[in-house]
Amino acid sequence: MQRSADVPAPRVSDRAGATALVAGVIASLEALESVLARESDHIRVGRLREGLAENEHKSALAASYFQGLEATKANAIALARFAPEGIATLKAAHARFTQALETNQAVLATARSVSESLVKTLADEIGRSRTPTVYGRPSQGPSPYGRSGVARSQPLVLSRSL
Repeated sequence: MQRSADVPAPRVSDRAGATALVAGVIASLEALESVLARESDHIRVGRLREGLAENEHKSALAASYFQGLEATKANAIALARFAPEGIATLKAAHARFTQALETNQAVLATARSVSESLVKTLADEIGRSRTPTVYGRPSQGPSPYGRSGVARSQPLVLSRSL
C-alpha cells in the first residue's frame, strides 16, 4: 500500500510523539485483530454473511495499520531513542496479530474447502441422478455428437437465497 503524496509521515522529535505513534499503531492493530476474530467466529459457525459484513471497516483498519507501520519505519531511530519499550510492546502486539491472522486464514481456507466440497458433491449427485440405469447399472445413451462414453454435462443451478 502506498502513502499518498499529500500526507507526509509524522516526524517524531520527543518522547511524547514516540509514545503517541506507538499507541496509535497498537490501537489500529488491536482493532484490526478484533475484527478478524469476529470474522473468524462468524465463519467458523457458518454465518458467512455476518462474517464478511465488516470488509470495508477491515480494509480501513488495515490501511491505517499500514500507514502506522510506514511512519514507524520512517521514525525507527527516533523510536529507539525515545521509546525503546514501545518498540518491544509493538513487536509483541505484532506477534499476537500474526497469530490471529494465521487463525483467520485457516478458518477462511476451511470454509472455502467445505463449500467447494459441498458444491462438488451436489454436482456429482445431480449428475448421478440424471444418468439412466439399465438393469440396475448406470449406463450412457448414445451421444448425438458421435462421442460414445462421454457424459453429457448439464448446467448446475444454485440458489443464492438460501
